[in-house]
Amino acid sequence: MDFAIEVNNLRKEFKAYSSRTGLKGAFRDLLTRNYKIVPAVNDISFSIAKGEMVGYIGENGAGKSTTIKMLTGILMPTSGKIVVNGMNPHKEREKFVSTIGVVFGQRSQLWWDIAVQESFRLLKKVYKVSDAQYNEHMDHVIKTLDIEPLLDKPVRKLSLGQRMRCELAAALIHNPPLLFLDEPTIGLDVLVKLKIREFLKEINEKYKTTILLTTHDLSDIEALCERVVMLDEGRIIYDGALAHLKDQWADGKALQFQFLEHVDLRHLNLITSGMAIKWEMDEKESIFTAFVDNNDELISQVIAKVVAAIKIKDIKMNDISIEEIVRNIYEKGSV
Repeated sequence: MDFAIEVNNLRKEFKAYSSRTGLKGAFRDLLTRNYKIVPAVNDISFSIAKGEMVGYIGENGAGKSTTIKMLTGILMPTSGKIVVNGMNPHKEREKFVSTIGVVFGQRSQLWWDIAVQESFRLLKKVYKVSDAQYNEHMDHVIKTLDIEPLLDKPVRKLSLGQRMRCELAAALIHNPPLLFLDEPTIGLDVLVKLKIREFLKEINEKYKTTILLTTHDLSDIEALCERVVMLDEGRIIYDGALAHLKDQWADGKALQFQFLEHVDLRHLNLITSGMAIKWEMDEKESIFTAFVDNNDELISQVIAKVVAAIKIKDIKMNDISIEEIVRNIYEKGSV
């Protein structure tokens, strides 16, 4: 199999400095600092085939962004081996960057005060893209992402959703075979997210672009990726099919209730006391969700108890979401 990314026993350690207390401690810190070695990425190994779309997920501090920075050559590993597009990202930097595209949700590669199309022209020169290649590829990208009306605007005048669509287009100016996306849909509304997802599917099908996606929005993963790599405290705790993860862990239902009267979680817990059930509340949407095992009798009992005690506006029954599955996995510590 042809691999876009191969990682073997990759490790990245940082020094965490601590300060001593008091004036005497401050003077001692000037001469010598106390520190401990903290592994951010802890001897991980995985490989991604060309043309794959893989979700790289984990809680804050799990080591996702550190991994991406090593894979893109921004950070140098403490130990281990990385081969991306047949190259060492850190040692063959200039040649390597022309084979990848990167979108960091929190950082911009566009120039803040100039028009979007001027940024595109500068990046076109940086990547040595010919006019013919640029026109053939970018006409399609600009049309699909619906950014033509934005090309004459300075980046600082764009909304977050508009800027992220332009960032994605900028990462694809040289039509790279590998795309790294780190939180590309953070803070975006639903319509913009859908547009970006459809576009990513399209370039994956059309150009066989390999995509490594890290995100906290697991609906992105569900929409795009068949495979997930899950990280916890710098270690891989799951690497496999998203469908298999769901089959193993999604053995339950989520009962969503909306009520016609004021209700709190304490009241619901009282009504369903003694039942194997977990309640959660979405204050924004005024939705109360009961997570129960996939047991017809138990589900019927829960609905009967709630309906008998409180006036119902609406009720839905869904499979347990990928967010809930991942939360359960982290609470239990392994897959």
